[in-house]
Amino acid sequence: MNSKIVLITGGARSGKSSLAEKLSLECVDKVCYIATAPMLDSEMAERVRLHRERRDAFDWITIEEECDLLSAIDQAKSGKANGVLIDCLTLWINNLLYKNPDFTEAQMAKKTREIVESLRANSLFAVLVINEVGLGIVPETPLARRFRDLSGRCAQIVAEAADEVYFCVVGIARRIK
Repeated sequence: MNSKIVLITGGARSGKSSLAEKLSLECVDKVCYIATAPMLDSEMAERVRLHRERRDAFDWITIEEECDLLSAIDQAKSGKANGVLIDCLTLWINNLLYKNPDFTEAQMAKKTREIVESLRANSLFAVLVINEVGLGIVPETPLARRFRDLSGRCAQIVAEAADEVYFCVVGIARRIK
């Protein structure tokens, strides 16, 4: 199988994850779901539990990895997956920034390009999810602005490399590339 990269973006609760799961189910037979969400409190733990239950119904491989996506992609390929769903890059960026508050756009660009290159090199069908965080007001704090900038940089790099890009809003997806 030749590699294919699909990026899905949109706001919170816009239907991104549902679309990502649907496309993955339609396009490959062995999906590895790479989950990046940290469980910081009981509410987040409940969200993760519900996601796990939904994935279990699909008989997917799941790798929960907050930061090292390259390793997770390698694990997916060695686990015989022919597709990966990374949900989501937004939380991955948050996790990287939490571990290193001085994380730069140049570092973000490098890590993002490495992920794209790994997906291509491993000939995987890949669906990546990221929140569109640039449609609101300018964040008040320097750290929040850095997060917005890192997210925008990551999304631009993946979108440029992607074969398809979808934008979701109120449960409606539109292909924009």
